[in-house]
Amino acid sequence: MSAGAMRRFIGAIIMATAVPGAALLATTLLPTAPATAQEPSSWDMCNNEGKAYPSDIVIYGCSAVISSGASNSQNLAVAFNNRGLAFRARGDIAHALADYDEAVRLDPGYAGVFNNRGVTLHDKGELDRAFADYNEAIRLDPKNATAFINRGIAYRDKGELDHAVADYNEAIRLDPHYATAFTNRGNAYREMGDLDRAAEDYSEAITLDPMNPVAFNNRGAAYLIKGDLEHALAYYSEAIRLDPRYALAFNNRGIVYRDKGDLDHAVADYGEAIRINPRFANAFANRGDAYRDKGELQRALADYSEAVRINPRNAIAIGNRGLVRLKLGDVDQSILDYDAALELNPRFAGALYGRGLAKQKKGDRAGADADLAAAKAIRPDIADEFAKFGVE
Repeated sequence: MSAGAMRRFIGAIIMATAVPGAALLATTLLPTAPATAQEPSSWDMCNNEGKAYPSDIVIYGCSAVISSGASNSQNLAVAFNNRGLAFRARGDIAHALADYDEAVRLDPGYAGVFNNRGVTLHDKGELDRAFADYNEAIRLDPKNATAFINRGIAYRDKGELDHAVADYNEAIRLDPHYATAFTNRGNAYREMGDLDRAAEDYSEAITLDPMNPVAFNNRGAAYLIKGDLEHALAYYSEAIRLDPRYALAFNNRGIVYRDKGDLDHAVADYGEAIRINPRFANAFANRGDAYRDKGELQRALADYSEAVRINPRNAIAIGNRGLVRLKLGDVDQSILDYDAALELNPRFAGALYGRGLAKQKKGDRAGADADLAAAKAIRPDIADEFAKFGVE
């Protein structure tokens, strides 16, 4: 795999996408008791109108509503739904699902809770059950644009992009001003290789919600894939201006700087992405690439190792670490890295070629010839790419 391909592959798989949680149905509001004091009531805390309260306060308020026994079954269902949302926001999936289940039992016609339970099941990777809940939410409320978006995301995660686009289309038909629907449809078009339509959707999402950093980030992604680095840089920078803690946008802007040859700025942006999210494996791998290109091989080695520690299935990071070890003369460890990368991706030309060179240095002529030939069959120009790194 070429240096450019390594960059582009990493950049392509880490672009922001709107996750199911971002499209959760807005919480249905409970009747609010007349205010008699400044202190909020349990209903107020459970409703959390305007997202004024943190999750723990919402859970407290909804628990008080539930335990009071003063509500009918439909209002209790809303309380369980709202508490489920708060549990999910806190990362407590088990309690969230339990609350959604109870809300469904209390009010089987409550479309919103089926949508929200579907999102949480999607979080767990239980796509079949998530589809069932999204389908039921849509059956109960065919005008629920959010359920169509969430089902579209599930289709996208299954690789069924045509079905995903169809659901996003319906969401847009139902609500032509729904920026998230345009963002998600743009993501699907981008993965289908239709970059022009993706860019149009991202632009529409920005028009509808000019303060949404995800739309700016994704618009930058479309420009980056097309090779328009200046526009990509501008859109990533705007995403960062809107959200200075947007680690993904820093990482992606770092890719642009590296493609422009500005390695110092690339390292700085990757470093900021890592500072914001210390478990961002791809940012470590990308910074490792930049350090390698700068000739700072020990720093590159450290970053690749951290990327692999966080994500042991990142074949590219493992292969790139193998290349650095080969340049440093650590042939045995280089071969181990290439073996591991090839176990994950047997057609990784860079790992095959690097292992072939390492075997040459070990005197294994037959093994070297086999690996080098296999690599060239996949990428005829692979020798030239290694030569650029000073490894022949």
